[in-house]
Amino acid sequence: MLKKPLILVTNDDGITAPGIRSLVEVMLSIGDVVVVAPDSPQSGKGHAITLDATLYAEQIEVPNNTHLEYTCSGTPADCVKLAVREILGRRPDICVSGINHGSNASINVIYSGTMSAAIEAGIEGIPAIGFSLLNYAWHAKFDACKTFVKTITEYVLQHGLKQGVVLNVNIPDIPETAIKGIKICRQARANWVEEFDKRKTPQGRDYYWLTGKFVNLDNKEDTDEWALENNYVSIVPTQFDLTAHDVIQDLNTWDFNDNEST
Repeated sequence: MLKKPLILVTNDDGITAPGIRSLVEVMLSIGDVVVVAPDSPQSGKGHAITLDATLYAEQIEVPNNTHLEYTCSGTPADCVKLAVREILGRRPDICVSGINHGSNASINVIYSGTMSAAIEAGIEGIPAIGFSLLNYAWHAKFDACKTFVKTITEYVLQHGLKQGVVLNVNIPDIPETAIKGIKICRQARANWVEEFDKRKTPQGRDYYWLTGKFVNLDNKEDTDEWALENNYVSIVPTQFDLTAHDVIQDLNTWDFNDNEST
């Protein structure tokens, strides 16, 4: 009998979020599941790790004992580190993160705790996928995601991923029958135009709320933003090597040791 794959599930919205509940449901149809997820929302934490506080991980009760679940007091990246080093009895065959409440397309990948958890698994050499639905509401409906989540996960389990690459998957918030298919994309060139809403406490102290709007600066048809706007699931292969390899040759023409140039 073939051994089922061991699947590590995590997220950044917290272990009680509806998105991770849907992800667990799908993963239980594929393999053996262990959940290690934050005990509170960690959205926007990026790849932060806990260095100046105590980390806790506590096993929680799961109805019908279908799988194991642990809450972690740390960040999404902490969850993966603890899972790999302390909790799992063997190396997971894959790590899936999400399903995130809201987009992680284009520049959002930089800030995303969902994707940082997947990238942390990738650093460990574990195939990993971050899944996101384009709906920020807590009570978002994830039914339309499930078929695509299962298909993409099974393909990665079957074919593997290149060392250092994880998949950033975003899914439009529309009925499954309205989704046209899956597109492999590049990350769109986009950013947030940000402002701070400055207010005062009753005691007269200034405080700030970050606000802003998302601006897509890229109108090409090979981007994740184009795919999502046109009702496709987008997959962007993402790497944690941030080196701008195409610039190395140009920089090597600069003579940093020529003191007369300064």
